[in-house]
Amino acid sequence: MKSKLHTVILAAAAAFAVGLVCAPSAAAKPARAGAAAQQSAPAATTNPNEGFLRTWKDISHKILEMAEDFPEDKYDFKPKPEVRTFAEQVLHATGSVHYFNAILEGKQPTEEDPKRADFKSKAEIVAYAKKAVAEGTAMLEKADFSKTIQGPRRAINPYAFWSDFCEHPGEHYGAMVVYYRLNGLVPPESRPRK
Repeated sequence: MKSKLHTVILAAAAAFAVGLVCAPSAAAKPARAGAAAQQSAPAATTNPNEGFLRTWKDISHKILEMAEDFPEDKYDFKPKPEVRTFAEQVLHATGSVHYFNAILEGKQPTEEDPKRADFKSKAEIVAYAKKAVAEGTAMLEKADFSKTIQGPRRAINPYAFWSDFCEHPGEHYGAMVVYYRLNGLVPPESRPRK
């Protein structure tokens, strides 16, 4: 019984594969005489700036929304002594724009984050984050994907560079979600929408 079922499955898979290989493609069909050839709609965008901008705006919006929403009296919460506070997560995730900008300018970037002690309130941190996100958006709007980026040590593929640029805050967004949950809070993105 087992070998019969195995044979049936193999025969079905082979028939499916032959159908895929032998099926005529849409491109191989001759155009009807007198009828205009229909073309599929073009992709929504083929401009890489638009795609990367969409990703950047989505993740930076989530981080800014959290920065504004998280209770100020919990801004210095950290799950363990050796990790960043919530405020430091916001400053690091958004302040990384300056790290990436230094690379674009061919300078050696600094790994140093903005200091929490330099911000007296949640409002000051949110203002800093908004300004950094706006600067990041401006950088990405004028990004040139047609040539490599001449960093301080090596040439960098622009797609890899901008992928890192957009992915980095996403990593910290994930950490910030945990900070919410550990405080018994629901992140804004996880709340039911009205």
